Amino acid sequence: MQADFWHAMWQSGQVGFHQPDINAFLKDYWPMLGLEGSEEVLVPLCGKTLDMLWLAQQGHDILGVELSQKALDEFLAENQLTAQPVAHHAFCGYELNKMTLLCGDFFDLSPEQCTHIAAVYDRAALVALPSKMRQRYAQHLINILPSHAQILLVNVEYGDDPNMGPPFCVPEAEVFELFGHAFKIEVLAQSLGQRKGMKALEKVFLLKRNS
Repeated sequence: MQADFWHAMWQSGQVGFHQPDINAFLKDYWPMLGLEGSEEVLVPLCGKTLDMLWLAQQGHDILGVELSQKALDEFLAENQLTAQPVAHHAFCGYELNKMTLLCGDFFDLSPEQCTHIAAVYDRAALVALPSKMRQRYAQHLINILPSHAQILLVNVEYGDDPNMGPPFCVPEAEVFELFGHAFKIEVLAQSLGQRKGMKALEKVFLLKRNS
C-alpha cells in the first residue's frame, strides 16, 4: 500500500475522508445482512471511523485493520477507550471490549485471521485505492474471507478523471467486474451529493457469495 502517502495524510491532519457521524447507509442497510448480533465484522482500512462503535453497539465483534498507528490512537483517545496492546502475526495493535484493531498492511491479513468473519463493512477502503490496487484489494478479500461472508460496500462516482482521489471514483460497472465472479451483487440504494465541489453519486451494494 502507499504507506508514505497515508502516513503523511494522518500526520498532517488531512483526513477529510473521515466522517464525524455514523454513516446513514450503514444504519439503514446493515439489517439486510440478517446477521446475529455476536458475529464478527471486518472493517478494512478502518481509520478512526465511528461506524465501528455503531457496529459494536449492535453486538458485533469488530476486526479493524488500519495502516496508520496515529489513526488508531486517535480513535481510542477521541472515544475515551482503554485498550491493551497486542501483536498478531505481521500486525501490532490493540484489543478492547468487542474490538481488535490491527495496525499494518491490509494485504498481510491472512485467512486464518478471518476465520470467524461473517461480514465486511467497506465505506472507505475500495475508494481509497487507485485502480490497480483495487484489483488486488478485491482479490485479497475474496481469498481471505470464509465462504459465507457478506460485504456491505459503499462507493462513490464523481468527475471524469479516474486518477483523481482519494477518494477515487469507482463506477458501478467496476464493482461488478471486481467482485461479480465470486459474489451475487445487489445495488441497495444511491444518493446524490458532492465531492470536491462536484456532483457525486454514492451507492451502497450488498455482496453475497455465489452458491
